[in-house]
Amino acid sequence: MAAPHEKLAASLAELEKLQKGGRRAFRSNELTRSHRERLLKQGFLREVIKGWLISSSLNAEPGDSTPWYASFWQFCASYCEDRFGDQWHLSPEQSLLLHAENTVIPPQVVVYSPKGANNTVELLFGTSFYDLKQKQMPSADDVTVRDGLRIFTAEAALIRVPEAFFTRNPLEAQIVLGGLRNVSDLLGRLLDGGHSAVAGRLAGAFRRIGRADVADEILSALKAAGYDVRETDPFARRTSIVSVGQTIAPITARLRALWGSSRQAVIKLFPEAPGLPRNREAYLRLIDEIYRSDAYHSLSIEGYQVTPELIERVGTGAWNPDGDDGDHDNRNVLAARGYWQAFQLVKSSVAKIIGRQKPGPVVRAAHGEWYRELFQPSVAAGLIPASALAGYRNHAVFVRGSRYVPPR
Repeated sequence: MAAPHEKLAASLAELEKLQKGGRRAFRSNELTRSHRERLLKQGFLREVIKGWLISSSLNAEPGDSTPWYASFWQFCASYCEDRFGDQWHLSPEQSLLLHAENTVIPPQVVVYSPKGANNTVELLFGTSFYDLKQKQMPSADDVTVRDGLRIFTAEAALIRVPEAFFTRNPLEAQIVLGGLRNVSDLLGRLLDGGHSAVAGRLAGAFRRIGRADVADEILSALKAAGYDVRETDPFARRTSIVSVGQTIAPITARLRALWGSSRQAVIKLFPEAPGLPRNREAYLRLIDEIYRSDAYHSLSIEGYQVTPELIERVGTGAWNPDGDDGDHDNRNVLAARGYWQAFQLVKSSVAKIIGRQKPGPVVRAAHGEWYRELFQPSVAAGLIPASALAGYRNHAVFVRGSRYVPPR
């Protein structure tokens, strides 16, 4: 008869197969009952609704929302594909938010489908799913697939969203409008559909963000086709307009726009620069004193992937999550050690700066070292490969309790 650790290793091996390609959401029947119950009991899986599971983490407590938020959009895509096939899509508003890299998880996701039942499905941590029945699917040219989610193309969504979207989500509207390199597709849709009111609204929006040439092109084309177009500005009068550029990735545009829209407000809140400290040693002692608080607030959860190394440790009986200093806490301990090592290097850099070395060159030279020290203990322990010390993080890092989903 197999020992308990051998049984768990076998279950983890089955879970690893399901997690290929970064999968986090699964149908319950993709695992046998014994594997499923064993992995649920040990904390490697969490049930969302009857028949559906997501990957979890040994470090996640019962009330920790991080595994759910990390899996939310993938669950949505998998659940919809399983239930509706390819006959579903998200709303125009949600589509534009995703095009603008706003991946914050909403309290409720509305999914449109001819197979919908106008029914609410309650999910974890106050989130829900509503399947809205619609008569027919939009044209295939209007829908695209992004990370498994069926959403409207940016052009199709801009025509369908109400004017209120521009006042409620001005940043996202600017990012999408600014990112349209060729507006011929948008213009063709406006002309074919006779969307004169929408054309006037979009012309005003383009002019407001500094793309007057596009605004004039829309107005001229619609008027030439015989439509009466009246330009209106859909943005609120006090909306701050930020130039984000037209040839950059949406996530980059979003970061620039967020900074551009917040910069002056942040500057107003900052006190006057105090200058370099007079007592260098006292300042460095102060840095040591704030380490514990700084580390506590900075360390965050990451990683929900079963690895072959973990399976091997479990299979050989070397895995002991219940030990005083066992595997349950090893990842946290190593992360804390890495943070301490990185903190010491940062402190060393600060010492150079208050010693009147130029901050820019100091930080530029040391930044890579900070990163390597942060993860060196995990590499030394074999939890992550040595290649992880090259460049920057190659996986998403989720902050405990946050609805924000980081980009890939």
